[in-house]
Amino acid sequence: MLSIKRNTQKRRLFIFILALLSAGLILSALLWSKDSRKFEKLSNELFLSDLSGNALSLHYTLAYPENYGFSDDIIFSSWQTEDDSEGTDIREALERLSEISADNLNENDAYTYKLLYRYLNLRLSGIPYSYYSEPLSPASGMQSGLPILLADYAFRNERDVENYLHILDQVDTYFDGLIAFEQEKAEKGLFMSDYAAQEIINQCDAIMDKDALACGSHFLHTTFQERLDALEKEGIITLEQKNSWRSENDRLLTTVVAPAYEKLADAFLILKGSGCNDKGLYYFPEGSSYYEYLLASTTGSFRSIPEIKKMLYQDFQKNYSALAALLKKHPELSTLSSDFYSSFPYTEAEEMLEDLKMRMSGDFPALPLTQEEFVPSYTVKSVSPSMEDYCSPAYYLTPPIDDMTDNTIYINHKNSPDVLTLYTTLAHEGYPGHLYQTVYSQLYMNQQEVQKIRYLLHYGGYVEGWALYVENISYSYAQDIIKDSDPAAAAWYEACRLNRNIQLCLYSLLDIAIHYEGATFAQTYAILNKIGINDPATAASIYQYIVQEPVNYLKYYLGFLEILSLRKHAADLWGDAFSLQRFHQFILEAGPSDFQSLQEKLSFAAS
Repeated sequence: MLSIKRNTQKRRLFIFILALLSAGLILSALLWSKDSRKFEKLSNELFLSDLSGNALSLHYTLAYPENYGFSDDIIFSSWQTEDDSEGTDIREALERLSEISADNLNENDAYTYKLLYRYLNLRLSGIPYSYYSEPLSPASGMQSGLPILLADYAFRNERDVENYLHILDQVDTYFDGLIAFEQEKAEKGLFMSDYAAQEIINQCDAIMDKDALACGSHFLHTTFQERLDALEKEGIITLEQKNSWRSENDRLLTTVVAPAYEKLADAFLILKGSGCNDKGLYYFPEGSSYYEYLLASTTGSFRSIPEIKKMLYQDFQKNYSALAALLKKHPELSTLSSDFYSSFPYTEAEEMLEDLKMRMSGDFPALPLTQEEFVPSYTVKSVSPSMEDYCSPAYYLTPPIDDMTDNTIYINHKNSPDVLTLYTTLAHEGYPGHLYQTVYSQLYMNQQEVQKIRYLLHYGGYVEGWALYVENISYSYAQDIIKDSDPAAAAWYEACRLNRNIQLCLYSLLDIAIHYEGATFAQTYAILNKIGINDPATAASIYQYIVQEPVNYLKYYLGFLEILSLRKHAADLWGDAFSLQRFHQFILEAGPSDFQSLQEKLSFAAS
């Protein structure tokens, strides 16, 4: 009897333990589900609110916004600073994040949670410096960026055409906001230098060329006509609609857009002279502190400035020594000229891109498989002559996340690139650069059903660092093409790669010296003079560009060095299992991120 009683007690205890475990599992599942729903709700709200007020951002992010809950209202809102209300919104989002346990989220959501938390905290820390930002910088401001976005605004249906015309009709309001912001900057003693202001005035006059507008040959005329022609050819619109919209476009360009540019130029003519600093950010009241914030937010690197300088110095010395050794081994390189590019077999952009796609296949993973066997197309276009002075040597337009079929790469032919430069530039912008990187990461994230807010978290260091990283690899591809037929040219290509890295590294160091340490033009010129740049006009151009575009070189070069650091860390962690393809797959599948999060993700995956 005693034995039976004991067995009964054990059975009851076992049942009780099972009940507790079941209750715990149910409670855990409920908490998991609750936190997942809360995180999804917050992510969707942030995604909707961020895109609802800007028609251009919405159009370039989503081809079919109606599928994501957006209304038909087209708002091209005026420029606004990140003020106290913006800070309140960010703090509220962070408070809601704090109520969610990342441990109760799936792997993808937990990583998005980490990225969003750091992203919002960094944005919050930058709000006190709102008036230090420059939306109208001569090299990358909206005065030159807007026409580019308008010229490539995709027309998929009638609604897109109507939305485009609504945006044109609101350009004056948008520019009024920019003018008000610049006036407030001037009142606070933070307006740009006279030479930068004059560049803005010159750009406004050149971009909205009156003769081209008068005769209907402006690129905003011709590109509009081309897009309408394509819609008519596809049977989406009628001839009557096309003619009506063409007339409306002509009217808006001459009565709204051109006057808005004239008003902007006039405002800068008045503001010119109110700037009190023609040097780096260091000479503004909180310039050095703002620079620290700008460096982290632009590059996605959270390293200290002394650590970054050390990385740059070590890299400079490594490349300089490698170039010196190469020149010693091949003394004939000092006499080579562009004639040595004649052995390169490709001259057209399209054949170069196809060669790059073939050569990268062993080092980079294939695009994620889709049900439709998706293959992205690309078009290589030339920058409009009226924009050549204000555009980068090349750029890639990121496609919407829900339609990555058509991709566009622009080449600026102002200074016609030699074949090696064109080849490596296309690697940077196309394959295995921005085009491949963007399509791969977006396809993968779409398949993983990551929260949509991921697509709005921008990391310049990840994006441009990757492009410069693969550009370096493309130099070896170029060498492989001609090394057997022309070994001297192959050595010259390597010298070109090292020289480019040395130059970008030096400019990155100068960026820190000018903006964080207060280097003047005289000091900058002395540094440039030591490496052979002794023309004062050239030195002045370099100095002024860095002054106008703080952290821009670091976005590329520090991003590149961070990826090299990640690659070394992966090689150490994976040992014999390391391969370039595996590492590249890790970077691409992680998607745009800050480098601290990437480092943690890499270490966690290996544990």
